[in-house]
Amino acid sequence: MNRRTWKMPSWLPIDPYILALVGTVALAAVLPASGAAAPVANGFSTGAVALLFFLYGARLSTREALDGFRNWRLHLTVLACTFVVFPLLGLAARVFVPFLLTPQLYHGLLFLCLVPSTIQSSIAFTSIARGNVPAAIVAGSFSSLAGIVVTPLLAAGLLGGEGVGFSADSLIQILLQLLAPFLAGQLLRRWIGGFMARHKTVLKIVDRGSILLVVYTAFSEGVVAGIWHQVTVVRLLELLVVEALMLAVMLLLTWQGARRLGFGRDDRVAIQFAGSKKSLTSGLPMASVLFGPQASLAVLPLMLFHQMQLMVCAVIAKRRSRDPEAREPEQRTLLVGRSAAAAEAEPSRAAGA
Repeated sequence: MNRRTWKMPSWLPIDPYILALVGTVALAAVLPASGAAAPVANGFSTGAVALLFFLYGARLSTREALDGFRNWRLHLTVLACTFVVFPLLGLAARVFVPFLLTPQLYHGLLFLCLVPSTIQSSIAFTSIARGNVPAAIVAGSFSSLAGIVVTPLLAAGLLGGEGVGFSADSLIQILLQLLAPFLAGQLLRRWIGGFMARHKTVLKIVDRGSILLVVYTAFSEGVVAGIWHQVTVVRLLELLVVEALMLAVMLLLTWQGARRLGFGRDDRVAIQFAGSKKSLTSGLPMASVLFGPQASLAVLPLMLFHQMQLMVCAVIAKRRSRDPEAREPEQRTLLVGRSAAAAEAEPSRAAGA
């Protein structure tokens, strides 16, 4: 007799990496890095993040980035969604304080609205939906690179008066920790590009391990400072409601707004997935610098939003893949060829008639 094995619904993916993040938070709650171990953990975390952005710089092809400027309207649209529309939504969310959000959670929600877009998930969902994948690659890369400078500046303007420890030193620290390694990776790409291509699995482990280390360090500081006594389950549920509303608004604006701007279907797919998401990878290191011991609460909205966007966008991507106009590249080429042949044959038919 065949036994049925339960499988997680494909439309409701729980990213194993999110489970690892939850496990890391639990570890920090039980065994936080404190005392003499705290500076050691912070040092390893800083080094891991620098390595992470060095690898990002080494992966991004400068030629591909320059070629991507051809679709400048699409990239400007994604940047506007990420660094203009999202922050405006974050400012509007202040109306939920203190009814649904505590001031600390609101600061984290506003910070979430300031971080750059994702790269990997934007590409993956655009590919599933059969959209413009090259545009998604370049748009996500541009957003991440711009966010190294734009996010701290936005945080200074919007969060500077909210008790966030932003200063010129914070900006310099972020640039040294993120931008300098990225540029170093770009400079060395011609010599290490082959190695990067041959060891993608190992580099992926380094990527994710770096973020787990940052999460552990940030939440350890929060546990030691007693921050978690300020958050209740009810507050977390209310935060999820606010974030769900924000995500729904962005998904609608990116799709319908791109249509109004005259973008084709494939470009609209890339704009929707690149313009509606936020990067956990870029946000966590910045939060640890800007918020210090308060970083655990500051990154909590970002962590929740990250999993929510994965689940919702997975459903949307699969539905988009079934659009009548969504075809594989080979099918599009064949269709264009047939249309051209038919157009050439039409005059001869008319002449024969």
